[in-house]
Amino acid sequence: MKKIILLSAVTLMLTTITSCKVETKEEAPVQKTDISEYFGQWTIDIEGGSVGWIEVRQDQDFINGDILWGGGSVLPVSNIFLAADRTLVIQRSNRVVRKRDENNNPLVTSVITEWLEINKSGADNIEGVLLQPKWNGLGVDTITFKGKKLPPVPPAPDLNNVKYGEPIPLFNGKDLTGWTLTNPEQMNGWKVVDGTLVNDPVQTEGAPHISYGNLRTEKTFEDFNLKLEVNVPQGSNSGVYLRGMYEIQVVDSYKKEPDSHNMGAVYSRIRPTVAAEKPAGEWQTMDITLCDRHITVILNGVKIIDNQPVYGPTGGAIISDVFAPGPIYLQGDHGKVAFRNIVLTPIIK
Repeated sequence: MKKIILLSAVTLMLTTITSCKVETKEEAPVQKTDISEYFGQWTIDIEGGSVGWIEVRQDQDFINGDILWGGGSVLPVSNIFLAADRTLVIQRSNRVVRKRDENNNPLVTSVITEWLEINKSGADNIEGVLLQPKWNGLGVDTITFKGKKLPPVPPAPDLNNVKYGEPIPLFNGKDLTGWTLTNPEQMNGWKVVDGTLVNDPVQTEGAPHISYGNLRTEKTFEDFNLKLEVNVPQGSNSGVYLRGMYEIQVVDSYKKEPDSHNMGAVYSRIRPTVAAEKPAGEWQTMDITLCDRHITVILNGVKIIDNQPVYGPTGGAIISDVFAPGPIYLQGDHGKVAFRNIVLTPIIK
């Protein structure tokens, strides 16, 4: 009799449990970041004051991109991927020599990979950190940055219909009135000699390296035409920056094949279509137009860049906003160079 009562109780309990409706709390959907949200071009402001640029794009069945970090050239990245926590990771790698023999031949080489960890901070903004392994392998150094997405470059302007204002002489041939160093803490190698603006960054062998400064206009400008004459000695190097952002290369590249690092190029971005340099030590003319994020360069009377789009800053830029007015600045930390007859004519819009 006890067994019958016990089994009936168990049966009743199981029936009650199975007939009850179990309510479960629905989990909130996980917010996912699509890697396509990072596609496009981004200018970045780097901790410490330098400027960079990143492009992320779909390339057939993989993600590809390019990067400019402060100075130097625009370079391809070694890898891009979206991590599990939805952080975009961009890697760039460099082969370095760790050890050499008595004849300076490499004995030990390594591939050192740095990486950027990037997150969205709004529809058109990013923020992130660059991680650089220390040389001895004991830890990493970090540099933070913030970025803004660039809108597409507009169509090429019709330069025949552009309206110009009054020409503005930027150099008076007497002194440095209207000019100042981009970094006042650096050495000033600029002076006026016989009506020309000369930079002579002298280094003494065996002495500590002297950091010479770049020279910029105190005034800032929007779009314009810039005409000047430049004389670059053999083996020397300088540059003319438009709005503090785009470098027109000044270098002794006579008789070299056209390259984006040669005379008149938009440094590492736009290659001249033809070489029009003169030999080192001769005065050369530059006629440069910046309009609607397009650049035209006429070197020594030859059009070497014809109204071509420029997609972002070049190495050494001091401004990241492609729409902001900026100065003309002359690179003074590389080698001896001379300028004269510097005249800017603003474009009226």
